[in-house]
Amino acid sequence: MPQISLPDGSVREFDSAVTGSQIAAGIGKRLEKDAVAVRVDGELWDLTRPIETDAAVEIITRDSDDGLEILRHDAAHVLAEAVKELWPETQVTIGPAIENGFYYDFSRPEPFTDADLEVIEERMRNIVDRDEELKREVWTRNDAVRFFRDQGEEYKAEIIESIPEDEVLTLYRQGDFIDLCRGPHLPSTGRLGKAFKLTHVSGAYWRGDSKNEMLQRVYGTAWANDKQLRKYLHMLEEAEKRDHRRLGKIMDLFHFQEEAPGAVFWHPKGWALFQQLISFMREQQNKVGYREINTPELMDRSLWQASGHWDSFGENMYTTETIDGRHYAIKPMNCPGHVQVFKQGITSYRDLPYRLAEFGKCHRYEPSGALHGMMRVRAFTQDDAHIFCTAEQITEESLAVCKLILGIYRDFGFDDVRIKFSDRPDVRVGDDEIWDKAEDALLEALKVAGLDYSHNPGEGAFYGPKLEFVLRDAIGRDWQCGTLQVDLNMPGRLGATYIGEDGNKHLPVMLHRAIFGSLERFIGILIEHHAGNLPLWLAPTQVKVLTITSDADAYAEALLGTLRAAGIRAEADTRNEKISYKVREHSVAKIPVLLAVGQREVDEKTVAVRRLGSKKQRVLPFTELLSELESEIAERRAGAPDG
Repeated sequence: MPQISLPDGSVREFDSAVTGSQIAAGIGKRLEKDAVAVRVDGELWDLTRPIETDAAVEIITRDSDDGLEILRHDAAHVLAEAVKELWPETQVTIGPAIENGFYYDFSRPEPFTDADLEVIEERMRNIVDRDEELKREVWTRNDAVRFFRDQGEEYKAEIIESIPEDEVLTLYRQGDFIDLCRGPHLPSTGRLGKAFKLTHVSGAYWRGDSKNEMLQRVYGTAWANDKQLRKYLHMLEEAEKRDHRRLGKIMDLFHFQEEAPGAVFWHPKGWALFQQLISFMREQQNKVGYREINTPELMDRSLWQASGHWDSFGENMYTTETIDGRHYAIKPMNCPGHVQVFKQGITSYRDLPYRLAEFGKCHRYEPSGALHGMMRVRAFTQDDAHIFCTAEQITEESLAVCKLILGIYRDFGFDDVRIKFSDRPDVRVGDDEIWDKAEDALLEALKVAGLDYSHNPGEGAFYGPKLEFVLRDAIGRDWQCGTLQVDLNMPGRLGATYIGEDGNKHLPVMLHRAIFGSLERFIGILIEHHAGNLPLWLAPTQVKVLTITSDADAYAEALLGTLRAAGIRAEADTRNEKISYKVREHSVAKIPVLLAVGQREVDEKTVAVRRLGSKKQRVLPFTELLSELESEIAERRAGAPDG
């Protein structure tokens, strides 16, 4: 007679083993309809799996985070079944749920086409209509290997051979299709619904190794209902319009080329934007006591070994050996260099907190398939800072960092910011006692600040726990940018000390802090958030003076000189083109302010002003406009992102 404890505190008794489906049905028809799985004593189970002993049970619904992940995993299985029915010679490999969707990797000689995706999607809908039961089966490893080899599924057999013999091996059967999977899964394919869509195909090496065969990865998205699917597909359309790579070309900001994969070639306008970010951040940091430094990009490997980076991060570092046999690494991060600056001279507790900041150029190897414009690069500039302080100062300094980060994000138009607390990963340096202190200190800062946060277990840095600041952009996408990390390990590893009030040497606490993170990536996020319509103070070219007739050329040049003298980034277009053509061209290039001048404006010392995104035109004295622009730029308002 199992007793089932529910989240609301109630307890239900059953005469014999009971399934999650039966429990949900006993609570209500709507819950039974929305249920996709059940959590039993913290572990996710199939709804149809019998619960035979006393347990704490939670019904998982299709619109919850866990429920969506299960739906997407089922969609991947339905995708694989559809492909096997259409092209039986295709080998299946793996198909997990991912953020917003799912994928499945296939081994097939012929490439999948867009037309194939439509055919596959239609077959998936057919499989949903069949409402095939999903059955969980426990197999021995040898039997499973033999079965898949007999089916010609060499990849699946290889996966199973790598699983320890003593591990429970489960397969799921739906119709004539059977796949290796831990589960859980829906009771039947009909419960998946049809709120899914295949999106695209890409290549993926088997087991992520470029020495192995290139597989075909079919991506899709799946949601709890059609409304959510439509919303997501609309977001994808908006994302395509806002793609920073496309807008970067239109706005003449930067480019990439094959000779330098993962590195940005900045054009004059893009570099102006880059420098605006640095100037802004430098000003904000100076106000709160940071001292800017610069450290070498190339340092001896021994420093990275001492810091712990070599063991934890070595495979992602660029290295070189000189003719005298010394081994160097290009820095992937700035922290060991900052410790070296801190160590120069004797530091007293009276000097703490000691705040160092750097716009440091870093290099990290990323697989070529992972590179994505400025969102994923190999060479980037990090707005890094490190605060050396006492244990008693952690809370106060962490509070100050959180305030600084959130304030700067608001200045750039990001009001929706989520905070994630990431604790110790499996691979780390330092003992558990040190990690306990670091995690407790960071949580205390959050508590004192009154900031909401979510828990991101096991995702801390290898040297300490961290806070991650996640921005939500204008179309609902999340971007992790800023971080704050408490490090009680690296200072000791690198020999950093200060003289305490007792006259003895003590290890400082080291707070790692980044706000933009990668400037390259942050610029990409900014461009997409604002759809290229950057606020006036940030725009690489703020004003464009357009002549209507050649008689106004001299007036335009005079206006240009006055604007530049006022520190406004301005250009003139005196080409012999129609004014409507010029307005259209520079609007497409996202110039915030267009000034049209003809003979009338010359005579009256006025300008016809058109702001980006507005169809209205104002005519006003140039002196009045100049004052208006100077005030707006000085305020550095973020403006409303283009929706």
